[in-house]
Amino acid sequence: MTTDAMLGLSDDDLALRARQDSDAFAVLFDRHHGRVYSYVYHRVGNVPDAEDLTSRVFFQALRGIGSYQSRGAPFISWLYRIAHNIIVNWHRDTGRKPVEPLERAADRAFDGADVTVGSLQAEERRELRAAIGKLPLDRQILLVWRFVEERSTAEIAREMQRTEGAVKALLHRTIVALRQELLRHRGTESRI
Repeated sequence: MTTDAMLGLSDDDLALRARQDSDAFAVLFDRHHGRVYSYVYHRVGNVPDAEDLTSRVFFQALRGIGSYQSRGAPFISWLYRIAHNIIVNWHRDTGRKPVEPLERAADRAFDGADVTVGSLQAEERRELRAAIGKLPLDRQILLVWRFVEERSTAEIAREMQRTEGAVKALLHRTIVALRQELLRHRGTESRI
């Protein structure tokens, strides 16, 4: 099958083909590299490390493609899980903490909740980053997709294989969970 013909295949079909056809994996790489890089960059905060870690994600995905199973979740979710694990290991191995880009993602997330970036002081931003870090991976990814990559709820719904209403509800619950975590951390009323 030609590479052009493979462009019309689903991610799951490509993943099956990629077990024996490197061109199929190349299509998956081209399709998802930008999103994985964006996710990694917003977690590590600099281009060289983001490039290095993104390449590790795809190397690990290539090595593990034989064991990939859809289980009803999109292929990109599998890549994000690999990326998450690599980032966690990188932070642990380098002794670094999540940095500025996650802060910007948090700021953008709260733009949708009528909070201006300027209204958050440095300590509040640190608290917000910590609260986001406590969210399940799928909710962190949701925030990145919606407020960093500025995807529409329809696009996110297709990616997550949910209805738009379910995505809006999940986004609302995520913001409420962030508010509750901040209130719990502070023990007082929050401006958020």
